[in-house]
Amino acid sequence: MKKLLSLGLLALSLVAAGTSFVQADEVTFSIRNSHPNAVEVELYSQDRNHVWPGGGEIYLFDDGETKEIPLSCESGEKICYGAWISGDRETYWGVGPDNQQSCTDCCYTCEGGKTETIDLVE
Repeated sequence: MKKLLSLGLLALSLVAAGTSFVQADEVTFSIRNSHPNAVEVELYSQDRNHVWPGGGEIYLFDDGETKEIPLSCESGEKICYGAWISGDRETYWGVGPDNQQSCTDCCYTCEGGKTETIDLVE
């Protein structure tokens, strides 16, 4: 009886662990700064409290610079970019600084692959 109870608890633990498992995936953001000033960029999850690069850091793009930013993310997660002129948080693209704005075409789904090149222009 004791062995049967232990097996039942083990099976229940495995089922519970499986329900909280989140599939990892990745997506690569391709971003070009076509603005004449340096631009700062962050990427924001819309499904959880997560930002890339995080830790108070930003991705910095000099004028004319293109970068590819690979992200590890949760499969199916919606990720939006926010960009703004360095030193001018009032001039922005996407969801802007701190994910504070809305947008119609600045979000992508974490499902592998790469975004089209996002061109930040005047």
